[in-house]
Amino acid sequence: MDEFIVATTEHVPGYKVVKVLGIARGATVRAKHIGKDILAGLRNIVGGEVKEYTEMLAEAREVAIQRMIEHAKSMGANAVIGVRFMTSSIAAGAAEIFAYGTAVILEKE
Repeated sequence: MDEFIVATTEHVPGYKVVKVLGIARGATVRAKHIGKDILAGLRNIVGGEVKEYTEMLAEAREVAIQRMIEHAKSMGANAVIGVRFMTSSIAAGAAEIFAYGTAVILEKE
């Protein structure tokens, strides 16, 4: 298997879990950019999606996923199943995005 599989499910069709290696995790903490914060504040007055924050959180999720994958690979995994995300406020203007799941070795059935 050449690809690395990341799934929110506990089972991946066509594969079987041959070994569970433990929890794989990845996190990043992002702070608001003052320029984007001003734009977001203006958008907050008139309503609508705050695209600057949506983009920031999307980028943060990608970083957290990549760090989780690297952690899983360092454990010898070729997949992470049961992936979940958690977001928490760390300080005023800063948020943590945390991705975690079960690092496993999968084989084709």
